[in-house]
Amino acid sequence: MNRFFKIGEAAKILGVSIQTMRRWEISGCLKPDRKSEGGTRYYSRDKLLGKKRIETDLTLAYARVSSHDQKKDLERQKALLTYYCSAKGWKYEIISDLGSGMNYRKKGLKKVLDSILNKEISRLVLTHKDRLLRFGAELIFALCEANHVEVVIINQGEDCSFEEELAKDVLEIITVFSARLYGARSTQNKKLVEAAKILIDS
Repeated sequence: MNRFFKIGEAAKILGVSIQTMRRWEISGCLKPDRKSEGGTRYYSRDKLLGKKRIETDLTLAYARVSSHDQKKDLERQKALLTYYCSAKGWKYEIISDLGSGMNYRKKGLKKVLDSILNKEISRLVLTHKDRLLRFGAELIFALCEANHVEVVIINQGEDCSFEEELAKDVLEIITVFSARLYGARSTQNKKLVEAAKILIDS
């Protein structure tokens, strides 16, 4: 016999929040089977179990670059992620950001975090580890592990030396703070970043 559940019970079955259930209803992703005159939503057991199987098999692929000058690299990342996920036969969605790896308020990153915490995905794919964040990626990876989300990094590559990692971090910090001081597209900002690159490479 097909049982029906109220929205709170349905959210628990799917492992998501009530807010997510309401968002799915608005978008048409998951509508209740019926509503009472008082507005109470009821979801059928069969529909919930079907939704759970679909949603937990979703892969998010995340790409990011720091500046507008790197848009070509962003497109290369997205193409690689698309090819990789397609070759694996995964159901996937590409999310991209244009912003510093030190900025935690990017729209795409927020969507990734919401999807992890709401248990809406089973896998997170990156081209490189630092595409997620310059600092703090390990914390997000820990959240993935706690929510049973697999993390796939396509290009593991060779580990950089301490000096190389430090140089990258210093350049990222200079880029962020000079952009805040002078403006991201200002001549002063570009001169300061270029000077920093020369000093770091020398």
